[in-house]
Amino acid sequence: MAVTIGQRLSAYEITSLLGKGGMGEVYKVRDTRLNRFVAIKVLPEHVSKNDEVKQRFEREAQTLASLSHPHICPIFDVGQHEGVNYIVMEFLEGQTLANRLERGPLPLDQALKIAVEIADALDKAHQQGIVHRDLKPGNVMLMKLGAKLLDFGPAKLKPVGPSPTLSALPTRADMTAQGTILGTLQYMAPEQLEGRDADARTDIFAFGEIVYEMVTGRRVSKAEAMRV
Repeated sequence: MAVTIGQRLSAYEITSLLGKGGMGEVYKVRDTRLNRFVAIKVLPEHVSKNDEVKQRFEREAQTLASLSHPHICPIFDVGQHEGVNYIVMEFLEGQTLANRLERGPLPLDQALKIAVEIADALDKAHQQGIVHRDLKPGNVMLMKLGAKLLDFGPAKLKPVGPSPTLSALPTRADMTAQGTILGTLQYMAPEQLEGRDADARTDIFAFGEIVYEMVTGRRVSKAEAMRV
C-alpha cells in the first residue's frame, strides 16, 4: 500500500514528506495520542515484499533501540499497519551537514564541535558492536543543541565481549552476502569498495573524510584517500 499525505498509520497522521530513497521514505507525522510531531520511516511499496529488505529494516529499529546517546536520533516506536512497516523516530528540526556544506567550509571551531559529537556517537555504537557503514554528511543532522547521527539501516551488529577494543570489532556477513556493497561510494573505505566485511575502522575512514570536507569545503578524492 502506498503512503499518502493525510493517511494514518495506526496513531500516526502523515503530514508531509521529509525525504525518500531506494530503501526508505521518511515523513513528518502527528502522533495523535501524545499530540506531538515525530518522524516516521516506512519501507517503499516496491521493496516491501522483499524479505531481506524487511529484515534489514527491522534490524535498523533494533539497532536504534539499543542506542541511547544525545547525538544519535532515538527511536520511539515500531509497527505495521495494513502491510506498511514503519519506524517512529524523533522529529529533528535543522539541516543536514550535506546541506550546510553546499555553502562552503565550516569555521574551525564549529567543525571541531561537530566532529567531536559525531565521534562520540560512533564510539557509543562501536562499544555496542554496531558499525554504521554509511557515514556521510547527509546522515548528520545539525540542530541548535548539536549534531545527531541518522540512518542505521545499513548497520551491522556483532555481540561485544567483556573487553572490546576498537580494532576488535569486525562484523560478520550475517544479513549481507559476501561481496555485497552497501554505503555511499564517496565515503566508502577500501574494504567496502571490495565488498569485504566492515568493522569500526570503516566508519573511522568515512569520519576522516567528513572532517576533511568540513574544514576544506571540498571532498577528498578517492585517490587521495587511498594514499592515506
